[in-house]
Amino acid sequence: MIEQHDEPDLLRDQFRQLIRYRTLIVVGVLIGLLGGAALALSGADKYVATSEITVRAASVNPFATGATPDKVLNMGSERQTAASGVVAERAAKALGQPEAATELLANLQVTNPPQTTALDFAYTGRSPREAAARANALTQAYLDNRQQQTASSIEIMVNGYKTQLEPLVKQSENLRKLIERQKDASSVATNTNAQTNLLSRISELNGKVSELKALDTTSGNVIRTAVPPTSPAGLGLPLALGLGLAVGIAIGLLAAWVRLVFDPAARSDSDVVRALRAPVLGTLPRVRDGREPGPLLVLGNTESRIAEAYRSVAFRLAYDQRFADRRRLLVVAPRGSSETATAVSVNLAASFAETGMEVLLIEADLRTPTLAERLRSGDGSRPAWARTPAVGEGGWPAGHQITVDAGESGSFDLVPGRRVRNVARALTSVPATRLISEADAPKSAVIVHAPAVLAYADALALVDRVDGVLVVCDPREVHRADLERVRELISGAGGTVLGAVLHTTVKSGLTLPWRRAEDRTAPLSVVDAEAAPARGAGAELLEAIVPEPERSTVS
Repeated sequence: MIEQHDEPDLLRDQFRQLIRYRTLIVVGVLIGLLGGAALALSGADKYVATSEITVRAASVNPFATGATPDKVLNMGSERQTAASGVVAERAAKALGQPEAATELLANLQVTNPPQTTALDFAYTGRSPREAAARANALTQAYLDNRQQQTASSIEIMVNGYKTQLEPLVKQSENLRKLIERQKDASSVATNTNAQTNLLSRISELNGKVSELKALDTTSGNVIRTAVPPTSPAGLGLPLALGLGLAVGIAIGLLAAWVRLVFDPAARSDSDVVRALRAPVLGTLPRVRDGREPGPLLVLGNTESRIAEAYRSVAFRLAYDQRFADRRRLLVVAPRGSSETATAVSVNLAASFAETGMEVLLIEADLRTPTLAERLRSGDGSRPAWARTPAVGEGGWPAGHQITVDAGESGSFDLVPGRRVRNVARALTSVPATRLISEADAPKSAVIVHAPAVLAYADALALVDRVDGVLVVCDPREVHRADLERVRELISGAGGTVLGAVLHTTVKSGLTLPWRRAEDRTAPLSVVDAEAAPARGAGAELLEAIVPEPERSTVS
């Protein structure tokens, strides 16, 4: 039964998959660092000078009760006015550079702190002196422009009141002269009331004119004058590089995550488990691509990590009830080269022989058979059931049969493959079926090696006879869809995927310095087959699980 990962394990697995895309992460980091360096260099020759003012509204007595300028000031409009072309043109003329108005406007930034009537002027210049001078010029230009606008508004209003006063004064003067000439008391009283009303209106208008003329037209106060800055406006090289590094790592991880989402390869053990719905029985040490292959048989000749890896797989198979019931195993690769699958089948045969079982290895690769040439034969007794197979299609599986010397691990029998005219008929022939079924004998096991499942249908022709299938693959080279297809084909043919053995090939030129030298040893060429024999600790552990059978006697 497949274990379900909890959330921390799943996150760790996803993170391990992400960091496999080192190229994308490195590219993201380089982009971030280059961006940070460009940001630091872009601000290296720029200086920012700032000044600050408070804006005032025109009033008779700014200290009187209720004289709150924020009620008559719209700071949003004032900020836009301060950053307008009119102010820039006035500042350019004050600096004696009328043509610099556009540049002044482009490098100026005006802000209004919340809940205040203050305006901050920030100007970015090419030198400290230039930045300070232009910031102050723009500040003064805004104050002068605002004061001029206020004075102009007052003048217009005063002129309007004066225009209203002139006819009233003339009318009052005419009434006065009329009253002096009249003798009738009632007429005099009437004209006198009219004149009083005119004088009251004239007095009111004169009061408004006087009030306007008494207004304080100061537009604002400078509370901070711009001074030449002492350092450039940029973040500085260390800070910019640090920021660029953080952004670059984020970009690299995002690119790696996108690549991972759309990557069809089974990048981890969990992907293989989910696709095959079977456990990973073992992982072989990494090998380097292009390394010269050595002997297929490793067990019995050395004590190494690769040998213990094969024993571990055999150990887990021995505990699998589905294999223990029938002791038949089909070893295949999903597609491509079956070299590693061949090594796994040979060394599993040696692992079971190491425990005293009578093992028969059948090379069902009838298209490119190689085991007879690559394995060395040795003298030994053969079990009666594997001694004289019947003749099948094209002379296979009958005829040439050898006993393979596995060194200290013992020996096992090999039925080598042979090129035949009709592969499917040979694999499904009665002699081949009878040979596989002989594994029902006590203390015996049959391991069948066939070509890749998705390359030829040879393995599927054997599934219903062998039942248990072991898939050997490189998770970084096989697609999840391929593994799912393999599982569906095997299940449809009546077989069961017992598990998977994973191997990884490191591309030439990529050395992992944190790996021990033993990790980089090729699994198929640990030592020469003639080296001094040494049995691993896994052999004794397997012998405790699978008891020593009685050897068949030679007739």
